[in-house]
Amino acid sequence: MPSRRLFLTALLATLLTVSPGAQRAAKGGIDSIQQDSLKEWLTYIASDELQGRATFSEGLGLAAGYISAHLAQWGVKPAGDNGTYLQVVRQVSVRTTSRASVTVTVNGQSKTFKDGDGITFPRAMGGKQTITGDQVQFVGYGLTESGQDDYASVDVKGKIVVWLGPEGPKTSQSGLGRLLSSTARNRSAIEKGAAAAIGPGSAPPAGRGVPTPPTAPAAGRGRGAAPDDGDFTTVQRYDARVPPSLTAQDQFFEFLFSGADVKYAELKQKADAQEPLPPVALKGVTLTINVDADYTVVRTRLTHNVVGIVEGSDPKLKDTYVLYGAHYDHVGYREGVVPAGRGGQAPTTGEDRISNGADDDGSGTVAIMAIARAFAQGPRPKRSMLFVWHAGEELGLLGSRYNADYPVVPLEKIVAHINMDMVGRNRNDDPKQANTVLVVGSDRISTELHEINEAANKSLPKPLTLDYEMNDPADTESIYTRSDHYSYASKGIPIVFFFSGLHPDYHRVSDHVDKIVFDKVQRVAQLAYETGRRVGNLDHAPVRDNRGPRAGKRKEPGA
Repeated sequence: MPSRRLFLTALLATLLTVSPGAQRAAKGGIDSIQQDSLKEWLTYIASDELQGRATFSEGLGLAAGYISAHLAQWGVKPAGDNGTYLQVVRQVSVRTTSRASVTVTVNGQSKTFKDGDGITFPRAMGGKQTITGDQVQFVGYGLTESGQDDYASVDVKGKIVVWLGPEGPKTSQSGLGRLLSSTARNRSAIEKGAAAAIGPGSAPPAGRGVPTPPTAPAAGRGRGAAPDDGDFTTVQRYDARVPPSLTAQDQFFEFLFSGADVKYAELKQKADAQEPLPPVALKGVTLTINVDADYTVVRTRLTHNVVGIVEGSDPKLKDTYVLYGAHYDHVGYREGVVPAGRGGQAPTTGEDRISNGADDDGSGTVAIMAIARAFAQGPRPKRSMLFVWHAGEELGLLGSRYNADYPVVPLEKIVAHINMDMVGRNRNDDPKQANTVLVVGSDRISTELHEINEAANKSLPKPLTLDYEMNDPADTESIYTRSDHYSYASKGIPIVFFFSGLHPDYHRVSDHVDKIVFDKVQRVAQLAYETGRRVGNLDHAPVRDNRGPRAGKRKEPGA
C-alpha cells in the first residue's frame, strides 16, 4: 500500500499543476501581491476538504502540505526540522508534585504558607528558585485602564506586588472582562518589572499541593484507554525560572497586613464595596517565595508549524531576521449542535457544521504566502525574511509559544515580528471600515517600528486608515495578548499586529470565502510587505525603547 506521504505529495503536485494561479509567473515585489492568487489559495485553505483545520487533524496536515509545496515552488528555503518546511510542535501534559511555599515575616514574626494552604501556586510554576524581597507594594486593584491606573504613582520594578478586589472599583469602566482576571492583573504587574505578583483567589481543592503517591494503572489501561492529561498542558519550557504569579486566601492576607496601618479586614470591606484602594508600601514585611516542584510528562501530542526563509542580500545582515507570522489552524467542525448563524437563525438538519475559517485566519495565512513569494521572486532586502505559519493558535498560541521557546533561529537575531490574524473583512461588516485596519502593539516595545509602519503606509498608492483603538491597555477584549505576536512580544521582540476586527461570522460555520474582501487582504498584505522591507533594509535593529502604548490614540489618517 502506498504511504500516506507519497499520496499527499502526488495530490499536492496535481493541485499545483492544474492551478491557474500557479501557472502564472510571479514577478515578485509588492506588485505581485494580487487578489487572484489570494483568492485561489484561500479557496483551498478554507475548503470543506480541510474540515476546519483543527489542530492535530488531518485537515491541518493537508494545509501544511499545501503551503509547503508552494514555498518549494517559489524557492523559499526550508527552515524546519531535518531540512523540511515543518517544525514539530510538542504539546506535553505534565503532572506536578509541589513543595512550594511562601514565608511571610512581619515585624520579626514569621509564618509559612504551603502551596494549597493559604497560598496557591500555578501548577506550571516554573523552575526551582527562591525569591526573597522586603519591598512589598500594595497596588490597590492592580488595574491599568481608562480612569483607573493603580501604577501611576508607584514604581514596582524588582518589588513584590500585592493587589485586592476581584470585582474592581465602581469608578472603573464597565465591561472590563479579561482585564479583571487574576491572570491579567498578575501579568500586568510582572510586565511592569515586578519580581512576583499576588492577588486574591478562591480556595484550592482539598489536598492541592500535597504530593500524590504513584498508583497502579487502572485495569485495562493501555492501548485505546483515555490518556492521563496531568495537571497542566504546555508547549513551553515548563522548568524555566519565571516571576511567580500567585493567588492567596484570607488567612495569608490577614497575616501579611497584620503590621500595616490599615488591616486586611478594612481593605477587604472596601474592596467588596468597590471603594478606592490607595497604593501603599508595606513596611517591616519580608516575603520568601520558594518555588519547588517536580514535573512528570504523562502525555505528548505532535503538530507542526510551517517555516521558510528568504535569505537576505547583505553578507552580514542576512544573519538577522524579520519574522512574518499567521496561524493556519482553525476550530475544526461541530460535532454537536451547530450554533445559530447570522441573524439568530436556528440550524436545520444537514446544516453546514464545518468552521472553514476563511477570515480566521485563512486571510492571514494566504497574505503571508503572497509576501513570501514577493520576497522570494523579487528584490531581496539586506536582512533575511523568516515566515512561520503557526499551528494551534486557537488552542492557546501553541505554535508561536513553542517557537518562542524552541526557535528555528536564535530569538536575539529576530529584529521585528509582523503578525496578521483576520485581515479579510470589515469590522462588524461595516462598509465604512473598508479603508481601516486595526494596528496593535506597534509602539509598545519600539516606537521606531511604529514610525516605520506609519511611513510605510503613507508611501502606498492608496494608504489605509490605521486605527489604534485596540492598542489601548484598556481594551476589554485584550487583543494584544490573544494572537501569536504576544508570544514574541513577551520575549521583548518588537511587533506589529494587523487585524481588521471581529464580525458576526467569527468562529461560526458561516466564515466562508465568499465573504472575504480580497481588496482588503491585498492592501494589508502590501502594507505588511512594505513595513518588513523597510525594517529589512535598516542598518540597525529597530530601537527597543519600551515606552509602552500611547493610551487614547485612536485613528491615524492614512494620507
